[in-house]
Amino acid sequence: MWGRKKHREAPAETVSPLKEALRQARVEAAERSGIVLEMREAEAARLDLLNEALDPVFADVPTGVDIFDRGVSRGEIPRLWIDATAHVMMGRDKRTYRFVQDTRYGRKVLSESPDIGVTAKAITRYVAARLIERERVLAQEPERPVVRRHGAGLVGAFVLGLIAGIAALVIAALVAG
Repeated sequence: MWGRKKHREAPAETVSPLKEALRQARVEAAERSGIVLEMREAEAARLDLLNEALDPVFADVPTGVDIFDRGVSRGEIPRLWIDATAHVMMGRDKRTYRFVQDTRYGRKVLSESPDIGVTAKAITRYVAARLIERERVLAQEPERPVVRRHGAGLVGAFVLGLIAGIAALVIAALVAG
């Protein structure tokens, strides 16, 4: 009445198919990123278990040997580093431990097994081989470098050239005079 308008119900908003598809894609992407994060955490946890299994091996490494740098890196691909060139990463199935070494000729697979014990034995053999290699290098007696005295040779050549020059001047004076 008197200026009052009838209250109309707002029409129900219809969601466009594109907006609904975008919302659904966002939900699926969030779920996938959560799964990927969980998988990385599971990989890192498996590598932590292997790292703990290696504690007795590295406890026996002599003090003062600093060629090993063991630790789990939690990047995009979690890895258990043994030294600067060798590390363990999980295989494609996320259950297999793959122990690899980077060489100048490419990556070399040293061991691949789903069993922690098998991988720990392969790492133990690798550590032993590296320790033996280090002992061999340290046991080699360094060769004495040949000391060449370039300065004495240069002075001798200068004196010889000086004598030859004086002799040439004397001969030239005798011939001219």
